[in-house]
Amino acid sequence: MDYESPLLSRHGAVAAAGPDAGIAWHYGDPTAEQRALSRGGAVVDQSHLGVVRVAGPDRLTWLHSITSQQLEGLAPRASTELLVLSPQGHIEHVAGVVDDGEATWLITERESAPGLAGWLDRMRFTRRVEVADVTDEWAAIGEPVAADGIEGEPVTWHDAWPTVVSGGTRYGPPESEHPGAARPWRLVLVPRADLEAEVAAREAAGWPLAGTWATEALRVEAWRPRFAREVDPRTIPHELDWLRTAVHINKGCYRGQETVARVHNLGRPPRRLVMLHLDGSQHLLPEPGAEVRLPAPDGGAGKVVGTLTSMARHHELGPIGLAVLKRNVPEEAELMVVGEVSGQALEVSAAQEVVVPGDGVSVDRPESHGPLTRGLRGPGSLI
Repeated sequence: MDYESPLLSRHGAVAAAGPDAGIAWHYGDPTAEQRALSRGGAVVDQSHLGVVRVAGPDRLTWLHSITSQQLEGLAPRASTELLVLSPQGHIEHVAGVVDDGEATWLITERESAPGLAGWLDRMRFTRRVEVADVTDEWAAIGEPVAADGIEGEPVTWHDAWPTVVSGGTRYGPPESEHPGAARPWRLVLVPRADLEAEVAAREAAGWPLAGTWATEALRVEAWRPRFAREVDPRTIPHELDWLRTAVHINKGCYRGQETVARVHNLGRPPRRLVMLHLDGSQHLLPEPGAEVRLPAPDGGAGKVVGTLTSMARHHELGPIGLAVLKRNVPEEAELMVVGEVSGQALEVSAAQEVVVPGDGVSVDRPESHGPLTRGLRGPGSLI
């Protein structure tokens, strides 16, 4: 049964679509909502997200052994992020992680929660753990707050992006120069039956209710990847600069670790994330999934070099998006986003803002002691 938040009954609410279906895109004034959120004073319904709870004395050491993150010794109420990778290193699941001292809570996309819980349950073997998809019991509320939860507060996951957490590394700029540093964000878990009352309490304190028009615009501005948007079956974390918050590159063996280490050590992930500044002179804008093309020198349609993954209207920057491109697309190249909206063909020019550099080298890649490994392509190829 499709989910629909009780807050969609609010006057002026317009329903979101895609991975945010079930909650509001906005409540009648998306620009004001976005400004309030960017100033640090708004509350967001995130009750469409999925929640998985892992209990038992072995939970942290077990999750540590099968996911990308260092979880042994995770302190109560401290937040982190993990990836579940395929044996080939492709991203299969993403979850925000917080432990309350009795159980570990994993916050993920709603459609991913059953699959994540099912995979974890199959991996239990003899470990003393219990896995449950508790999405129907718990709802998330988004807040522009840069802090973990404290004792006495509900279970709270703080998004550390774009901090390079212990054991992580980065391809993009340092935190001090990263646009994501200006985006505080956390998710507070409340009993689903209390969702409306918890939101109303924040409104009574002066925070207006904002929709996903606002959250997505600020996420794109922050270059923050999202599983439901930027990830496809081929995605490895290096392409999205996700080694900042979700991967510990020096921990022991886990599924997909060989690919993580190899690409980090040798460099050159096949693709790279960019932010696009799109021409806003047209009324319509392309939708996620549109082709990104490198125009031909003669002005022709050119070659498809990537995919638009996220699209947003920012209250200051105008139309912006995230896209995943082939690594060796020139960083200075003007691009064209080509798609179809409401049956109408659409072409919009776009300028790149580099997130993952084209050289594909992290800031602490080990120094090379010889030629490239046989089979790796050089910097002049589009792979």
